[in-house]
Parts: sequence; structure tokens; C-alpha cells
Amino acid sequence: MILGWKKRYFAILKELNYSEKKDKESALILDSIIKKTDSNKKIRKLIQGNTVFVIGSGPSLSFAIPKLKKFKKSIKIAADSSLKPLIDNGIIPDIIVTDLDGNEDAIRKISKTKSIFVIHAHGDNIEKLQMVEKIKNCIGTTQTKPFSKIKNFGGFTDGDRGVFLASYFNAKKIILFGMDFGNQIGKFSNTKRSDRKIKLKKLEIGRELLIWLSTISKSELFTTSKPIEGFKKIPYKDLDNIIT
Repeated sequence: MILGWKKRYFAILKELNYSEKKDKESALILDSIIKKTDSNKKIRKLIQGNTVFVIGSGPSLSFAIPKLKKFKKSIKIAADSSLKPLIDNGIIPDIIVTDLDGNEDAIRKISKTKSIFVIHAHGDNIEKLQMVEKIKNCIGTTQTKPFSKIKNFGGFTDGDRGVFLASYFNAKKIILFGMDFGNQIGKFSNTKRSDRKIKLKKLEIGRELLIWLSTISKSELFTTSKPIEGFKKIPYKDLDNIIT
């Protein structure tokens, strides 16, 4: 577990009135479902020393997709809310970070590919964990203490967990796409109007966590999305120069 994560996790529990006990219960269930695989080694091989794209479902994703299509060989980590528009445009991520609340059809479709799922257990998704039985290439994660087959790479939302994952496995460079962390919620996020307030709060927590990560990560950090402290803002036209 990343040094300093525990303190931030307990702050999140307090702020959102979440239950550590339920998070642990969910992690135990996930551990009982997933099988021991070499997916962890595969993730390391994909990420370590490489430039990695981390893709969210913010408002700028619509503008990012045409650019992403040009970089077919680049390693891509996608938050599951971005999965459907990516698939619809012929973009298959190498890694999907999910707590299983995204488009279920897209998850089922991508589970038949070589993509690796990083599946997160928390107190609110216990009823969805049985979906994992049909996903072969996967590892489990938690926000609490890691154990057995369950890891903790840090992060809270699917998007920022993708960045923490890339940093944990020592990506040389991490470039954000569709990760806007502002007051607008992207059309691909499928957020109900009644959930807008809590969604914005989660995005703010994700932004704060990434700012913290930028102070400890060994990776070079960039964003094509809304500016975020600790990440160098770059225009799409400079991507070729950054990647090479």
C-alpha cells in the first residue's frame, strides 16, 4: 500500500459517510471469486518503463477519441465509463479499471478480448461482484488493507485509480485523456441527475488524490484534459513529441 494512503482513505470514509466494514466485506467476497492468475505480471510488463494513456469519461473524451485512434500501439488504461464510446470507435484498452458500475454490455464484450480488468471492491458494489465469474483476465483491488489476491494500488474513482496503477507499476510517462475533474459531468458517465452532487464530490476527491500523487510519483505526468496541478498540460498536436 502506498505510504500515506491509509490517512487519505479514512478521510474519504468520513467525508462521504462510507463504511470500512462494508469495503472489507466486499473485498473478501471478491477474493473468493477471482482466480489466481498471472495478470499482475502482465500488467507490469505492459506498463513498466512505457508511456501509458489513462482515459476517463469527462467532457473532453469526445475530442480525445479521434486522437486516440491514431495511437493504436500505445498502452491504454480506461475507466469503465469510457469503455462503450471507446469500443464504438474501435479502441480496445489494454487495461480496464472498474467497480462494475459501467455499461454491462461493454464490459461483457471486452471481457472476451485479451484486455485485463482491474476490478475494485467497495461497500456499494457487492451485488455486482458475481459478474467477475465471467471475466478471466482480472485482478482484484480494495481501498482497505490488501490481502491474499486483493491489491491496493491507491486511488478512489475509476479514473484516478488508473493513474495510480500506472504510477505504481513505474510507467515512464502518464498522459491523461478525458480526465477533466471540473464542474461538468461527461455525457458518457451515465450519471443520474439525482446523483450529480455526489458525482462531483467524487471527482473533486479524485482530483485531490492526483495532485497528491504528483508529489510522490516517479512517472512524468501530462494531461490533454482540464489543467490539474502537478500534470503538464499539453495540446494534442504535441503528443507525438511526448510519446517518442
